[in-house]
Amino acid sequence: MELTLYKKQDAEYITSWIDSEEICYKWSADRLNKYPVTASDLNEMYDTISKITKFIPLTFNENGIPVGHLIIRYPEENNDKLVRFGFIILSPELRGKGNGKKMLNIAIDYVKNNLKAKKITLGVFAQNFNALNCYKAVGFKITDKIEKYSVAIGEWDCIEMEMDL
Repeated sequence: MELTLYKKQDAEYITSWIDSEEICYKWSADRLNKYPVTASDLNEMYDTISKITKFIPLTFNENGIPVGHLIIRYPEENNDKLVRFGFIILSPELRGKGNGKKMLNIAIDYVKNNLKAKKITLGVFAQNFNALNCYKAVGFKITDKIEKYSVAIGEWDCIEMEMDL
């Protein structure tokens, strides 16, 4: 699995992996607040985010084809020691085979080797058991912070996780 910077054409692959409303909201929370999500929707959102915060979208490829994706952003202005992972998704064909852990470990190494961060955070919905277990397996710890999100298909608890580097 090779890590590359996100390109706008990657959005076609990424949005094709979002094949249900539930997956859409588990992936994007209330950020897009619509299903289905198009490549144009994703690129427009990323253009907006990049104008307001330090933001690094990444794509994971196998044989030149996107198979995974996540973003890294800096949630606190003027604090390079803290980064946040978000919009984490893996191609459905690769799920359940250890590839999520592989992808996350590559992203963690990227942060360690290229950024000044000392901590990574992320949020995961309580009912997203596979993702929660994957994050735990690579070393993220559950914090005591839980946030409620209202999405189009219900109200969900979002568990905050973190990893010290």
